[in-house]
Amino acid sequence: MIFSDRVKTEDASVNSVFSIRNSKQAWIEFKNMITSNLLAEDRIICNADVTSKKRALEVISELFCNNSNEVLPSHKIFEALINREKLGSTGLGKGIAIPHARISEIDEAVAALVKLKTPVDYDAIDSKPVDILFALLVPEHYTDEHLQVLAELAETLSSEDLCSQIRSESCATPLHQILLNWKTGKQDE
Repeated sequence: MIFSDRVKTEDASVNSVFSIRNSKQAWIEFKNMITSNLLAEDRIICNADVTSKKRALEVISELFCNNSNEVLPSHKIFEALINREKLGSTGLGKGIAIPHARISEIDEAVAALVKLKTPVDYDAIDSKPVDILFALLVPEHYTDEHLQVLAELAETLSSEDLCSQIRSESCATPLHQILLNWKTGKQDE
């Protein structure tokens, strides 16, 4: 089962099912998100040395706080991410998690990518530890947009080839380029 088949959302605490038109369309939409500064290079960390899910979320919160145009304390971001995790783990399986939260104080969606040095227990759906965390913060008023971004992220990160490339990289700049340049086999159809 591809873990993008279901994306657990905080909206009404139910599982929402998404059907992405195809991998090519998902990639085009994901690449547009990356190039639209959703994920800036300064919000990527490689080989973060953390030992728990809590510490990973703290690192993500600090990353957002230190590298965002928004003025928002890291403890507020951390609290929002933890509250979302209480609804159900955002660990999708295969070592991937997409921690996310809605924040009323921001005006546009922002993302961060943290690749861990050593995988941590994350209560993922497949019970395997997580080493790639692609975090997302969206404004409170995002509803459909939020869900679409989550679905696109899940679909894109379901590629074993892409995840292998992410795992093999040790610097933010080349990792950002991998995300900008990555292609699925279906993209050229």
